[in-house]
Amino acid sequence: MTNLSNGSSTYSQSFLQIPPVKFTKLFINGKFLDSVSGKTFETVDPRTEEVVAEIAEATKEDVDIAVKAAREAFDSGSWPRMPGAERAKIMLKWAQLIEQNVEEIAALDTIDGGKLFSWCKAVDVPEACNILRYYAGAADKIHGNVFKTSRDLHLYSLMEPVGVVGHIIPWNFPTVMFFAKVAPALAAGCTMVIKPAEQTPLSSLFYAHLAKLAGIPDGVLNVVPGFGSTAGAAISSHMDIDAVSFTGSTETGRKIMQAAALSNLKPVSLELGGKSPVLIFDDADVDKAVDLALFGILHNKGEICVAFSRVFVQEGIYDEFEKKVVEKAKTWVVGDPFDPKVQQGPQTSKAQFDKILSYIEHGKSEGATLLTGGKPVGNRGYYIEPTIFANVKEDMLIAQEEIFGPVMALSKFKTIEDAIKKANSCKYGLAAGIVTKNLDIANTVSRSIRAGIIWINCFFAFDIDCPFGGYKMSGFGRDYGLEALHKYLQVKSVATPIYNSPWL
Repeated sequence: MTNLSNGSSTYSQSFLQIPPVKFTKLFINGKFLDSVSGKTFETVDPRTEEVVAEIAEATKEDVDIAVKAAREAFDSGSWPRMPGAERAKIMLKWAQLIEQNVEEIAALDTIDGGKLFSWCKAVDVPEACNILRYYAGAADKIHGNVFKTSRDLHLYSLMEPVGVVGHIIPWNFPTVMFFAKVAPALAAGCTMVIKPAEQTPLSSLFYAHLAKLAGIPDGVLNVVPGFGSTAGAAISSHMDIDAVSFTGSTETGRKIMQAAALSNLKPVSLELGGKSPVLIFDDADVDKAVDLALFGILHNKGEICVAFSRVFVQEGIYDEFEKKVVEKAKTWVVGDPFDPKVQQGPQTSKAQFDKILSYIEHGKSEGATLLTGGKPVGNRGYYIEPTIFANVKEDMLIAQEEIFGPVMALSKFKTIEDAIKKANSCKYGLAAGIVTKNLDIANTVSRSIRAGIIWINCFFAFDIDCPFGGYKMSGFGRDYGLEALHKYLQVKSVATPIYNSPWL
């Protein structure tokens, strides 16, 4: 049976005095405002199912106001015209302010999204600062090229900010994804309208407050919490937004592409769903492979686009692996994410909780073998046991659809060719893992799997300098690295005739 840590809010108080929520309104043109309609929506603590705060709900009218502010800031304001080094100074100041508020921000993501407080404090919020500093360092290094021409021309290119950008942020990593999108766009000189996920708006609003304190000019950064069908749709179809960056489901990504095409043909960057395989070969250290596969599916309670949700184990070690991974899953500690002993908190929302349990029922009805888990934990909060299915066939729903929860689909393979075929038998192509001591196997398989990032004997090995994105229906465009900076820039070529020059 999965270990359970008490999930009550009283229990959390013994570890941390949870700060009150300070910012619940829209942030537009440097001010916190009520929505035009006066509507609000509830954000719910997934630990307790209690309402944390009432958040101002942005609709099309509010998005219009935010876009107008961003457009004015881009067309007439100082940010795009500021030397890159000056933009960098403000971004560095923002990072410093975030570091000074790390505990409060980490607590917001915990009560809003059920994320482990210890992970938010040690990893997510520091990573936000790292992302800001990385792109601050790039802000004064944006330049075009001078071309050696075959005609009497002086020909060069400029890299110019794309304009007003719409960012639509997912709920599973509200802090890291906020800055993965906002930081390179700021460095490029863009202005923006940001829609955080309605499930996790709290940290985005706090970051807006700190941006103002850091000196980001009014109108450059606007935050409009709301629902995808209203605020998100308004951003995607807005005629005065020049580009959209989205991370979320493939279904929603398709709608954003359609809206962009039907409006002003704005470019779109999409990081979408995943159903990532990990291939564990006979030569692997079984204990290490178990640890890697389990962390790969249970990290962030499985609410992660790159989760190792399909685990393929070679026949020679399959039985040993299955026994050990089930044993270890049963010791996994599920409970209050403020408790430092807890390894898995609650799912982010009731809707996601119900969706995961529905997929588990599908797995059982389709004939997969439930080895462990499959049930809610406790009677309060959105907690689910770590769940492992065996005898999973490739055409089963749990092998093809993104569950976004702590559910592993386990099966075996015979040969390298068999493993590659199984790994690629999916519409997604975001990430994949390989566990082997054989360099030839690692090289062959990593070049054969159609996915945006391949992890060999590791998981979640991201770096800010390394671009990340998907193949197939996992989307296109890249976050991180200089590739992310370039998607917020556009190339302009300039030609000047040369007369009577002694050389070209």
